[in-house]
Amino acid sequence: MASERASPAPARDAARQRRPGHKMAAERPGGRGGGGGGGGAEENKENERPRAGGLGDSLGLEILQIVKESQQQHGLRHGDFQRYRGYCSRRLRRLRKTLNFKMGNRHKFTGKKVTEEILSDNRYLLLILMDAERAWSYAMQLKQEANTEPRKRFHLLSRLRKAVKHAEELERLCESNRVDAKTKLEAQAYMAYLTGMLRFEHQEWKAAMEAFNKCKTIYEKLANAFTEEQAVLYNQRVEEISPNIRYCAYNIGDQSAMNELMQMRLRSGGTEGLLAEKLEALITQTRAKQAATMSEVEWRGRTVPVKIDKVRIFLLGLADNEAAIAQAENEETKERLFESLLSECRDAIQAVREELKPDQKQREHSLENDSGKVSNIQYLHSYLTYIKLSTAIRRNESMAKSLQKALLQQQRSEEDGKRTPRPQDLIRLYDIILQNLVELTQLPGLEEDKNFQKETGLKTLVYKAYRCFFIAQSYVLVKKWSEALVLYERVLKYAREVQSGAGAYMNSLKELPDVQDLITQVNAEKYSLQASAILDANDAHETESPSQVKDGKPLSERFETFCLDPSLVSKQVSLVHFPPGFQPIPCKPLFFDLALNHVAFPPLEDKVEQKAKSGLTGYIKGIFGFKS
Repeated sequence: MASERASPAPARDAARQRRPGHKMAAERPGGRGGGGGGGGAEENKENERPRAGGLGDSLGLEILQIVKESQQQHGLRHGDFQRYRGYCSRRLRRLRKTLNFKMGNRHKFTGKKVTEEILSDNRYLLLILMDAERAWSYAMQLKQEANTEPRKRFHLLSRLRKAVKHAEELERLCESNRVDAKTKLEAQAYMAYLTGMLRFEHQEWKAAMEAFNKCKTIYEKLANAFTEEQAVLYNQRVEEISPNIRYCAYNIGDQSAMNELMQMRLRSGGTEGLLAEKLEALITQTRAKQAATMSEVEWRGRTVPVKIDKVRIFLLGLADNEAAIAQAENEETKERLFESLLSECRDAIQAVREELKPDQKQREHSLENDSGKVSNIQYLHSYLTYIKLSTAIRRNESMAKSLQKALLQQQRSEEDGKRTPRPQDLIRLYDIILQNLVELTQLPGLEEDKNFQKETGLKTLVYKAYRCFFIAQSYVLVKKWSEALVLYERVLKYAREVQSGAGAYMNSLKELPDVQDLITQVNAEKYSLQASAILDANDAHETESPSQVKDGKPLSERFETFCLDPSLVSKQVSLVHFPPGFQPIPCKPLFFDLALNHVAFPPLEDKVEQKAKSGLTGYIKGIFGFKS
């Protein structure tokens, strides 16, 4: 078929490659003949006529819904703009074939434009929309490639201008009386969106902001005019362009827009789309300006100069990141923010490590070892490592809290058929926390800090208590009552040690789990454990009654003894020993020739001599008949 041989090139190239013998099938009105090539049912569904297609009927087109569905189904879910561009080209070719709107023949190209006179079908509007989407997707593809090839930026701007041109044509056609009011508004919003993107790339901030605001206003009005289900797409588009408006406002001169942008980025865990790279560069640039005034940092009574720009930028953004984590709406957002903070901290630590050259470190240690102090750069490294380990502890503690909530709802989760968390999952998290605390006590420069060591020791006792508690819980699940009881006593011991030694360190222990709640919970669990152990012991005595004792013998060997054996009605019933065991049988007798060593064989010398005389003489004697 012609549609199978056609490449995903522009429609005019495809039209030149068609053969005359396929012309009638392609030009058959109604679109039924043109969809039988490689497109199948999906192509026919895309190109089928609307129900109300007469000249007197109003035409409508769900522009935003068509655009979003096409983008999500054909590559943009994974950022593959080239795949989406190829889809737009193929759909354009199918639409032209279905509408008999071809650009000449294979010998000559003849350009055609959709006019208001031929606007009898909403697929003519879809034709222009796909032209605009193809140009836009090509521009976004070139934007990805322009990071390594700057010359492609000129081609990018050309494609965006082409997309805006098609959007203007779509808006002009939608002004016709044949098009309904909703489609007119959507066309205006689509035109404003593409215009804003073009002005944004040209860095014409005021014009871009005006276009984005117009687009936002139209979509907000449309969202308010329809039901909640229909308004979801419009609200999503408004959320997409809001960061662009803030960015344009900042470049115009609105300094408050910068804080809004940073808060939006932190709440979402990162921005995607047109604004991503520009926003990251803007935040880094703003922090770099602030970092120029930052020269030192104070930690645990010691002031350390900060000369590395990357470390300055990280320390300036630390408070914003922690505030965003505290204001996170759900656990997923909080986890993403924790990972982002840890990643930035690792980069800052790496920058400090590059300054810690071996020869420089030895030289500084030789100068300062007498006073017992580590160098400033080493102390800064310890401070950043402390931030990293503390953040990791907070992240794991947050995960542990969410797992504890899930454990409390375990019965309901079992009814829902979902996998429920186990105490073993929490044990692993607390193991990691204890390992991080051990690393904290070994940081250079803090070995002699008794307050820090005491504070870290109390934190270690708190997390050890929770770790022992969940180990005991895991033993309860397998009915090891004695081990669980011993571990509960160990939990109470750790908790009492924390309470006795936390007098002057209550402020530093406020963020930790409350050990008093743990003591209350352990006492309740101990009573429950003792009751379960007594019931389990009674069950064991009942199981050992003579009428229920089993000695492991099959049924064929205990016909004369009565006992209750539930396995007789199960699928693994024991009737006989199979395979049967081995039994002794008499062996086949073995014969040994004992007389062989006492037998004298007859002499064979005469035969050996006769054989030795054979040769040429024997051969001659044999010829003449002489025999010995």
